[in-house]
Amino acid sequence: MQIEFQTNVGRKRKSNQDTVGVYKNKSGVIIGIVADGMGGHQAGDTASFLVVTGLGKTWEETSLKDQEEVARWLVSDIQRENKIIYSEGSNNPDKFGMGTTVVIAALLDNQILLAHVGDSRAYIVRDGAIRQLTDDHSLVNELVKTGEITEDMAAKHPKKNILVRSVGVPGEVEVDLSVFSIKEQDHLLLCSDGLSNMLSDSEIKGIIQQPKPLKERVERLISEANEAGGTDNITALLIEFRSPSKEDYEA
Repeated sequence: MQIEFQTNVGRKRKSNQDTVGVYKNKSGVIIGIVADGMGGHQAGDTASFLVVTGLGKTWEETSLKDQEEVARWLVSDIQRENKIIYSEGSNNPDKFGMGTTVVIAALLDNQILLAHVGDSRAYIVRDGAIRQLTDDHSLVNELVKTGEITEDMAAKHPKKNILVRSVGVPGEVEVDLSVFSIKEQDHLLLCSDGLSNMLSDSEIKGIIQQPKPLKERVERLISEANEAGGTDNITALLIEFRSPSKEDYEA
């Protein structure tokens, strides 16, 4: 298994409100996290930073490896971060109303446990096909699901960036959990909407399938999103599931 990630401010924004991180607990279980903050320069930066570093630091102190235990931890710790971010925003006028998306992948043997809130996404590329594993918690996605608009209309909808769920709200936030099996040669991508809004699924798949080092493919995802407009911050975390080869040891 190999992991690479990168975040970029994009071409239109003055600051980067995305945060990304990879953390390992005492049992050797790895989680990857991508968050996309909202609420203005300082507020968005703070919200995404708090959720990623808060979750990461707490995860490193655990020894969890059982799927059900990890699932419970993910939900409870996202709720803890939700309260922290809401309190920070409520007590600081310049950060009022701040919030963030979050998508987390826990790598458990041959399975991925996903937790997410908002419209940052997880994709799997397998056997020449790409599939979105998460469901966007956005207004336009709700309209698509009720049949009020089509997928094509959603891509250009003026309210595309309005979320119906985010971390940093009063009370509790609903967290989506899902489990997926992993095969050799699979690729898992976590990304902010600065990537998924700029590149089509087929473009993302094509870059991920290139016979290049993983780091170069992540850099290409970022550069192609910028070439397509770079209207938002861009973050990509890419995981390649494969057994080490002879070349890995010789490198």
